[in-house]
Amino acid sequence: MTIGNFTPQRSKLTCFIVGMITVFSLSASAGPREQAKRIHDRIAGIPPTEAVLTSMQADIQSGDAVAAAYKAMDNDAFYSVTLKNWVTPWTNEPETVFAPLNDYTATVIGMIRDDVDIRQMLFGDIIYTGQSAGLPAYSATNNDHYEQMESQALPLGTVLQQATQSSVTGIEAQATAGVLTTRAAAKAFLIDGTNRAIFRFTLINHFCGDLEPLKDIERAADRIRQDVSRSPGGDSRIFMNSCYGCHSGMDPMIQSFAYYDYVYDVDSDPDGESGRLVYNGEGQLDAETGTRVVSKYHNNKFNFPPGYVTEDDSWVNYWRKGPNQLIGWDPALPGSGNGAKSMGQELAHSEKFARCQVEKVFENVCLRPPGNSADRTQVDTMIASLKANGYQLKRTFAESAVYCMGE
Repeated sequence: MTIGNFTPQRSKLTCFIVGMITVFSLSASAGPREQAKRIHDRIAGIPPTEAVLTSMQADIQSGDAVAAAYKAMDNDAFYSVTLKNWVTPWTNEPETVFAPLNDYTATVIGMIRDDVDIRQMLFGDIIYTGQSAGLPAYSATNNDHYEQMESQALPLGTVLQQATQSSVTGIEAQATAGVLTTRAAAKAFLIDGTNRAIFRFTLINHFCGDLEPLKDIERAADRIRQDVSRSPGGDSRIFMNSCYGCHSGMDPMIQSFAYYDYVYDVDSDPDGESGRLVYNGEGQLDAETGTRVVSKYHNNKFNFPPGYVTEDDSWVNYWRKGPNQLIGWDPALPGSGNGAKSMGQELAHSEKFARCQVEKVFENVCLRPPGNSADRTQVDTMIASLKANGYQLKRTFAESAVYCMGE
């Protein structure tokens, strides 16, 4: 039906357009109070109280929006919900958020809360446990301590307490490597296999990329293990064009985990729920290898007998040369060493590690990845700020929230 030049359909379309223009106009001209609420919503995921909102508004009006963001982080939801959901996918191969709280997740949350240099996440002698009456003690063979913390809805912003990993888990201090040597990481990435999974998922979670982009067929093949066939399916071209480029860089690095394993009873506990991380210290020899190297490093040794035989936990970073120099390795480090701790430090001290953490925070807070020149400039600015402020990732959350609070 038409009445003059008016139609109901055109009226609905006009109202929709006007409504959208109004929404975008409000977003574009958000005042200090609206900006404060947006910061709180992005940081904590829940609305602020009236008192907190008023206080944050005052900070923004005084020109200190970062202080407003820090007030939002005083809400426990930042730790128990935002950070818990952010970190949890890093702790399992399916990369699901629907996994229980564990020592890996709790340690990252605690480090961010306490402004600990986030690089220690990959090499520090550090762990966070819960301090509350009624909690079962930390166990090397189950996750009850953390699952009870979660089922009781204990506030992670206050209940977590920092400790040395060596004193809690019993692993030698020199063998600790931050979250890489937590029970959760071992259960997810050191169970069965050849220990390469922990290296790959560390790249995915903390370099923001998989192995494929790092493939380099010009590195030496002298440290590629025996289990990698040089003619998979009878075709050596597959090895040269696919396998070689990843293994030539990965295998020399993951030798750092040669003394680690996740041990469980495959018959009574096929999922490894009651397993534990083990480390062969000085004088502890594997029954099959006759050295401290765990037997999985000699798996499938007849695939290519002339391949590299792992005899210790020495590692070397071949990616310091060639195209992967662009990762930005720390020139103050030697690029080689023994054990997971020094290898974790090699990764954590790279430019790629810093950029990955900042980009992940940006996406988590702004609800989108950096997508234009302004976003990329902001990421560069936050990386510089991260370095200048002792690698305190909590400040990166604050800076991201301020950038995306609207004007």
